[in-house]
Amino acid sequence: MSDNGVVVRPATAADLDGVVACSSALFAEDAGRRDPSLDVNWPKEHGPVHFAAALGDPARLVMVADDGGRVVGHMTGSLSGPTPMRPVAVATLGSIYVQPAYRGQKIGSRLVAEFRTWAGGNGAQYAGVTAYAGNEGAVRFYQRNGFATRSVVLETPL
Repeated sequence: MSDNGVVVRPATAADLDGVVACSSALFAEDAGRRDPSLDVNWPKEHGPVHFAAALGDPARLVMVADDGGRVVGHMTGSLSGPTPMRPVAVATLGSIYVQPAYRGQKIGSRLVAEFRTWAGGNGAQYAGVTAYAGNEGAVRFYQRNGFATRSVVLETPL
């Protein structure tokens, strides 16, 4: 719990509609403006099955920010490795979203902290996240939460 009453907790099947709604908002607000190759309808079309499968997978994490039974934010993560090329376990923060009215209240930082705790508790030695270079606010948020730039991906349309 926090001063604002928002609880950060693991998602349940009852939260799936809220997680899909948050994911849809994230796609519309972020990727939909920055990546023309991304299907902005993916959360509505595939999200329910994708997130439901994640709830039962110990290598995946789905957390929600809950304000009195209403999902106002979400975060997903996954574990991978080790592999012969990278012989360590790695956790990837897949997506995070907090509704605009709830931003600035440290909810996103609380979601990231839960992700980091989960990742470390599951043997991950590194954690990573991808953000669009043009989303300077997201990059600053991740830097404030302990992430640093390791690589840059460059693309061009063909």
